Amino acid sequence: VTSFKMPEDFLSILDKQMIGPTTRKIKKSHFPAQSFLPKVQIPFQRLPGQLPRAIEVDRKRQLYLSFDIAELLASKAIDSNELMPRHHDPDNMPTIGERKDPVFPIYLPLKVFDDTEYDCQTPEEWILLGLEPGSQDRKPVPGKALLPTDDVLGHEDPKNQTLIYKWMDVGVLDYDKETELYLVHKTDKDGLVQDEEGRPILNGGITPEG
Repeated sequence: VTSFKMPEDFLSILDKQMIGPTTRKIKKSHFPAQSFLPKVQIPFQRLPGQLPRAIEVDRKRQLYLSFDIAELLASKAIDSNELMPRHHDPDNMPTIGERKDPVFPIYLPLKVFDDTEYDCQTPEEWILLGLEPGSQDRKPVPGKALLPTDDVLGHEDPKNQTLIYKWMDVGVLDYDKETELYLVHKTDKDGLVQDEEGRPILNGGITPEG
């Protein structure tokens, strides 16, 4: 008779033995859990027989996650790359035969269409979703942004004709009330928002050093 000897890598063996779906978080994320929850206009206390609030929130969350803004725009024959303003190029003016107006650029400012009257949360409330209970550090909030694929040229000349813009997953770091602009950071291939040294970007990127 011998005593049972536990393997040294017992925890790693358990991690490999996954049978069926699990509710445990197995993917690392730099976004707080509450930042993915949609806002629903349902009371917390429900009468017997009515749909519980938690179920309605999860259904809305699954519904919103199923949407893809690039696919929705493409279904309406909208090229996202043409949504960004570019420098005027007089040497390559489209002709009338190409069904493009050579006089006016195909661009209207976002403010023409932007309306916050029916927004369920203010920009400041969206940013505060990055604060987890009991924590002093504000994490990024997940979002989508139309950004250039070339980061270097995109910063130097965002209206360059050669740039290609695509919808990308980002972490919203901060909001400027005066300019009404958001500060965002692209996620890496693992969906994380971190600096060049691999550290999570907290509090809008502001550190004790500045």
